[in-house]
Amino acid sequence: MQELHDAPLAPLTTFRLGGPAARLVTATTDAEVIAAVRAADDSGTPLLVIGGGSNLVIGDKGFDGTALRIATTGFELRGTTLELAAGEVWTDAVARTVEAGLAGIECLAGIPGSAGATPIQNVGAYGQEVSSTVTEVVAYDRRTGRTVTLANEECAFSYRHSRFKGDPERYVVLRVRFGLEDAGGLSAPVRYAEAARALGVEPGDRVPLADARETVLKLRAGKGMVLDPEDHDTWSAGSFFTNPILTDEQFAAFRARVRERLGDAAEPPAYPAGEGRTKTSAAWLIDKAGFAKGYGSGAARISTKHTLALTNRGGATTEDLLELAREVVAGVRKAFGVTLVNEPVTVGVSL
Repeated sequence: MQELHDAPLAPLTTFRLGGPAARLVTATTDAEVIAAVRAADDSGTPLLVIGGGSNLVIGDKGFDGTALRIATTGFELRGTTLELAAGEVWTDAVARTVEAGLAGIECLAGIPGSAGATPIQNVGAYGQEVSSTVTEVVAYDRRTGRTVTLANEECAFSYRHSRFKGDPERYVVLRVRFGLEDAGGLSAPVRYAEAARALGVEPGDRVPLADARETVLKLRAGKGMVLDPEDHDTWSAGSFFTNPILTDEQFAAFRARVRERLGDAAEPPAYPAGEGRTKTSAAWLIDKAGFAKGYGSGAARISTKHTLALTNRGGATTEDLLELAREVVAGVRKAFGVTLVNEPVTVGVSL
């Protein structure tokens, strides 16, 4: 188990932002992960768990505690059952399931980060969410000091949320198990309209697995959502804000604000999100509130490819990023009465 002191954390995040950790431990086995967590808990030391760093906003002052980088490996496929160690690179794991001819996570290709983070955030894109295929999550329970296995229904999955995200100080994910589908080399039914159009099929159709993955990768790359060290549009955390979910009353008020601002014929995006609830588009809100692609004049700006991504153009500080995020939140609230919520986890800072 590697241990460093006063260790830079910025290189471990896709934003490339944040100050150092008082102590950085890199664990390559489940036993090392558990030992590091127990040592921190026994000594009362603050603990920050880092996987792929694709969903972290770390303050410029850094982290005064132990940062635990989970670098475990393990890809085990038994029939249609997949088990991934928490430290496995997610996009590589997706590629391997496609090569194996198994469907269920092919539209989650290109998402940066580690496998262990996927159930925490209930990662989703292009019509798929991991909650649809996760069968079990193996985690270390810091409250009881034991390793536990939680079935899908115990994970309390919802839109970009889970039991793990709701109680971040309790569980450290060690392994994730998935139930995939053998559809004879075909994908799961294509649910997302944009992906269906790009594939030239109707929503609900199946396509060859490789075609689904490659199409999603192209769509993501066009939005700066596939990591590329040379492309500052990918120096981000992907979507910085979640899509707002509004009650019927809230949506009616929002719709009235839209028509007042954009004209009587204007209609905001609306998607069913359960009884009495409607989801709308954060990207649409940002754009219509006046924040176009490339917005900003400093080192932190909105992506030139996608309004939902805030980016580090090189030389930015975390405070630069947060100032931009606060400006966007305030602008959308003023324009439409809707408060955007950040998707990345903030460490030592807040909006």
